[in-house]
Amino acid sequence: EDVARRVLLIEAGADVTAASMPAAMRGQYPARISFDPRHTWPGLAAQFGGARHNDPERRPARPYHQARVLGGGSSINGIGANRGAPSDYDEWAAMGANGWGWTGVLPYFRKLERDLERDGELHGKDGPLPIRHVPESARSGFVRSVVDELAARGFARRDDQNGAWLDGVHPIAVNLDENWERVSTATGYLTAAVRARPNLEVMTGREVERIVFAGRRAVGVALRAPHADVVVRAREIVLAAGAIHSPVLLMRSGIGDAGALGVHGIAQVAHLPGVGQNLMEHPIAGAMAFLRPRARASIAPRYHIPAILRFSSGLEGCPAGDMHMAIVARAAWHEIGRRLGALMVWVNKSYSRGAVTLAGPDAGTPPRVDFRLLADRRDRLRLAGAFRLSASVLQSERLATMRTRVMPARSSVRTQRFAYPSLRNTVITAGFAALLDAAGPFAGPLIDRHIAGGDDLDRLLADDAALDAYLDEATAGVWHASGTCRMGDAADPLAVVDPQARVRGIEGLRVCDAAIFPTIPCANTNVPVIMCAEKIADAIRMR
Repeated sequence: EDVARRVLLIEAGADVTAASMPAAMRGQYPARISFDPRHTWPGLAAQFGGARHNDPERRPARPYHQARVLGGGSSINGIGANRGAPSDYDEWAAMGANGWGWTGVLPYFRKLERDLERDGELHGKDGPLPIRHVPESARSGFVRSVVDELAARGFARRDDQNGAWLDGVHPIAVNLDENWERVSTATGYLTAAVRARPNLEVMTGREVERIVFAGRRAVGVALRAPHADVVVRAREIVLAAGAIHSPVLLMRSGIGDAGALGVHGIAQVAHLPGVGQNLMEHPIAGAMAFLRPRARASIAPRYHIPAILRFSSGLEGCPAGDMHMAIVARAAWHEIGRRLGALMVWVNKSYSRGAVTLAGPDAGTPPRVDFRLLADRRDRLRLAGAFRLSASVLQSERLATMRTRVMPARSSVRTQRFAYPSLRNTVITAGFAALLDAAGPFAGPLIDRHIAGGDDLDRLLADDAALDAYLDEATAGVWHASGTCRMGDAADPLAVVDPQARVRGIEGLRVCDAAIFPTIPCANTNVPVIMCAEKIADAIRMR
C-alpha cells in the first residue's frame, strides 16, 4: 500500500489467483482439497500422544498436513472463521504481549472481515474476508436431530458464533462469499489490483533455505536448490511459514537453543531457547454413527459442519467455553463418509505443550514434531468427558431413528489412504458404500472391522482405564499448530518475539503467523492469524 516500499513475497508452493483457483479449492466442501499432496508439505509427520507414551519406536509419527501453497492454510483449510474468546487475548496481554488484549485486537478482527449477515460493534463490513453462517436450512436430518437433543439437554440455541462469548449451539461461521465459494488470503488480499502494483512481486515455487545475516542483522534469504546460489537482499524480513516451519527456518539459520544448534553443526547467531518450544494444538476425539438414508447429507458436496456446540467443562481453573463440538453431517468426501455422521469434540483451551525440533540441518529433512497432547491432566480429563458426551448424544433415543451403529471415530492409517479424492479412491469407496447399504443387517461386522477399526464403544464407556488408553492412541490435532515463536516481554526467557513481532536480539526480522501465539485461542486459528497480520502490518507502517 505504501508506494515508497518494495515488497517481495516468496512462497514455496504454487500460485493461486481468483481466476486460477481449482474447483476443489474454490468449493464450499473443503475435504476435497485439504489433503491434496500437491498443496501440502511432503513427508511431514507428528506424534500426538502424551509425554509418557511418545517413544518413536513404539508409536510412529502420523502424517500431519500443513499447507504449501500461496495463501497457506487459508487456501486448503476447513474454512471455519471464528475468533476465540475475549479472555484469550487478555491472557496474551497478561503474559507480556502488551497491546494484544481484547480491546487491542478487536479493531483488527473488524478490519479484516466483511460480515455478510451481522451488524453491530463486534462485526466489520469492509474487509477482504467475507464471513457468513451456514443456515439451518442446510442441516441434514442427522444434524437437526443432534441439535434438538442438545437443546433438550439444556444447551441454548445461539445465532452468532462471533457474537457475545456464550455457550450453546451455534451455526458455524465460515469464510465463504456470496456465491458460497472460499476466499483465502491469496484471493481476498492479493487481488488483481494489488498484484498490479509496481512495488509488489509475488515469487512462487521457491523455498527459502535460510536467513542471511550480517552480524545480528537479517539482510536477506537464501533460496533452496536448485536456486541455492540466489540470495535475495532485503531491509526487513517477515517469516510467515506457520508454527511448524517458521521455527525450523529460524533454527536452520542459527537462531534457537545454542546446544541444540550445535548438535547439527549450525553456527549460532542468537541463543533463543524458546524457538520451537510451546507447541500447541487442540486435541480432538469423538464418536460417529452409521446413518440411515433419511439422515444423510445431500449428495451435493455442501459444507460438512453446519453447527457447533460451545460448552464449558467446569473444571477448576478452566475458562468458560473451553470445549468445542463439531456436528459433522458428512465424515469424509467419499460415499462412505456421506453415510457417517460424527460428533467431534476438542479441548478448545488446551494446556499441553510440545515441541518442534530439527531432525537435521538440511532443508529437505522434515522436522520432528511432537505435540504431547494430553500430557496435561486437565486436557485428558476434559477430552474424556467430552467423548462421553458425544457418545451419549449419538446413543440417545432421539437419534435412534437416524442411525444404526455408534462407534468411536478414529483416523487410522487405513482411512488416511482414502483422504485424497483420486479416481481409485472414488471407485473403491463408492463400491464399499453400496455394499454396506445392500448388506442390511449383515453390515454390522463390516462396519466394525473396516470403519470402527475394532474399537468397542461400550467397553470404552464402561472402563475409565480403557478409555484413557484409547484416547492416548486415537487423539489427534485439528491442524491448529501454534505457539512455537511466542510473543512476550523481555522478562520471559522463552519469548521469541516482542509485541511488535520482532525476533529478540535480531534486527530486521519478524515472525507473523500462529507461531507467535503465547497461548492457543478457543478458535480455529485462521482468522486469529489474519488479525495478527493486520496488526503487525500497522506496526511496520508506523515504524
